Amino acid sequence: MHQHRHRHKEKAGYYERIALVGNPNVGKSVIFGLLTGKYVTVSNYPGTTVEVSHGNIVLDGKKYLVVDTPGVNNLIPMSEDERVTRDILLNEPPSLIIQVADSKSLKRALLLTLQIAEMGLPMVLDLNMEDEARDKGIIIDTQRLRDILGIDIVTTIAPQRKGLKELKNSIGVPKKSKTFLGALSGPSVPRIEIGYNQLIEEYIGKITSLLPEANISKRSIAVMILSGDESLKGWLTGNVSQDVIKRIEMLRDECQSKMREALSSAINRRRLELAGEIANEVLRYIPPEGGRVFSFIGRISMHPVWGIPLLLLVLFGLYEFVGVFGAGTLVDLLEGVIFGNYINPMATKVVKLIVPIGIIQEMLVGEYGLITVALTYAIAIILPITTTFFIAFAVLEDSGYLPRLAIMSNRIFNLMGLNGKAVLPMVLGLGCGTMAVMTSRILETRRDRVITTFLLALAIPCSAQLGVILGMLGALSFKATLIWVGCILLTLLAAGYLASKVVRGEKTDFFLEMPPIRKPVAMNILLKTAGRVEWYLKEAVPLFLLGTFILFLLHRLNLLTLMEEVTSPVIVNLMGLPEKTTEAFILGFLRRDYGAAGLFAMAEKGLLTPVQSVVSLVTITLFVPCLANFFMIIKEMGLKTAIAMVMIIFPLAFLTGGVLNWVLTAFKVNL
Repeated sequence: MHQHRHRHKEKAGYYERIALVGNPNVGKSVIFGLLTGKYVTVSNYPGTTVEVSHGNIVLDGKKYLVVDTPGVNNLIPMSEDERVTRDILLNEPPSLIIQVADSKSLKRALLLTLQIAEMGLPMVLDLNMEDEARDKGIIIDTQRLRDILGIDIVTTIAPQRKGLKELKNSIGVPKKSKTFLGALSGPSVPRIEIGYNQLIEEYIGKITSLLPEANISKRSIAVMILSGDESLKGWLTGNVSQDVIKRIEMLRDECQSKMREALSSAINRRRLELAGEIANEVLRYIPPEGGRVFSFIGRISMHPVWGIPLLLLVLFGLYEFVGVFGAGTLVDLLEGVIFGNYINPMATKVVKLIVPIGIIQEMLVGEYGLITVALTYAIAIILPITTTFFIAFAVLEDSGYLPRLAIMSNRIFNLMGLNGKAVLPMVLGLGCGTMAVMTSRILETRRDRVITTFLLALAIPCSAQLGVILGMLGALSFKATLIWVGCILLTLLAAGYLASKVVRGEKTDFFLEMPPIRKPVAMNILLKTAGRVEWYLKEAVPLFLLGTFILFLLHRLNLLTLMEEVTSPVIVNLMGLPEKTTEAFILGFLRRDYGAAGLFAMAEKGLLTPVQSVVSLVTITLFVPCLANFFMIIKEMGLKTAIAMVMIIFPLAFLTGGVLNWVLTAFKVNL
């Protein structure tokens, strides 16, 4: 409904369309959020599973519709995301394109700029991540680039909102040109032109003469056809006769027969040459601050041998900061002192004083009370652990180490039949598994998306859960941590290898933009951490309350005891755990971190031995994903695939826990 309403108003002249276009991972969605605010519409592009976001912006009393297109590397589509972006420009041309670019990768961005210029659409070039480019010693002569391209150029640092005012000021709608229907011209239309070799230019002219008027230049469509863009077939069929299509295809084949190399290669090579020439003219490099040290760290971080000690050092630092400081010092202060001595006793007295009904008293401050259990778990136990993890994760992000972690992991993922691109959703899964499932769309084949989603659901703990797990392990020993890591990695490798043999299809190519190693910026870390903590408070705390209420109902109806008895053969006999851990596994499905928090509380009370702690942590890590993640898997993969994954993950998690319990008990491993 939202989509139809937008189109109707646009036809009536109520909206002007602005499209955000850019390579993947250049901060385009952040710019979209800053321009449009929180009230956006997200819907699948017709006939695809690709989501496109729409939002409104009002400037000088005029309302614009902003469209956030999927990230692309080329407008000659090689993936569904690229086809959707190209189709938006072809079928629904905007009044203005804002190309968001990574300032560190200007040549890559210009390759896209040249294609937009060839389409004849007006645009503004937003050079984002200016601070990262400066840290790397990259300086762009924006005035010279403005002169070459003939368009407005703005520099931004999205997390700091720097340059946002200038970007808004650059938004202006030029008048329509009569050169071709629907195209736009004016001061914002790039004046740069790509000149191909004589033969290609000859056939561009021949094909152009056969094409109808279009929303973008006929020349750009002719170049797409010569490049072998089969996805244009639908557009051609709807706009020209079959005879004309045959003549166009004949001309394309005739041109190819006269070329020694593939037409697509020749066209792309010329674009790359021109992008390189422009980049060389406007770029200069200066030694970045601390350049030698950071450059050295950047090199060894990806070394197949020396990168491993650095990786272990990073993991040890994470363990000490989150597991020891967050889960030890901060949790002891909040749970033991603030909640234990002040908040919970006071809440109990107040509730019993003003609430005369016993069952409501029990619901609020009883064994499964919303205040004494839910808020204690959510604020006193989980919040300090997740906050310290969010800080550590933001430091790793802002330092540029996360992509290097992906490179180091790439060789391992190849063993599972996955290409390195699959590492990115895995790394993001350490932040939020639900968002990581969405990110798996960067993989072009369904095979890779299915395997990656399965592994995310099986063995990648989200940040909230991982924080609690590290907190529990911090109270044990480093040996316990190594056993947990070893079990999860072994399960991940074995499951991935088997899945790659069962799920058919081709794997995707690997491409990864490598940012420089740099000194983390305190403001960036603060903004990222604050945003994630806000997400936790809004999304997780209500579910903690709901989960505790479910436990309260199960307890009051004596169903909790029944469930503990039913699962006893598995929980007690196979895994060697107390019956009470059933509660944690039940609520682990509602939220993974809630289940982990239940185990954490049991361990603090001495209800779990070190062996039981490790067994329970391995099991709940491999447990089915949380409810939100499960719904996202259904949305992305379909109900049948989602149920199949759960049917595999459930028994595998408990079987792994049982085997680990037997090994640790039989060999009397001291933790």
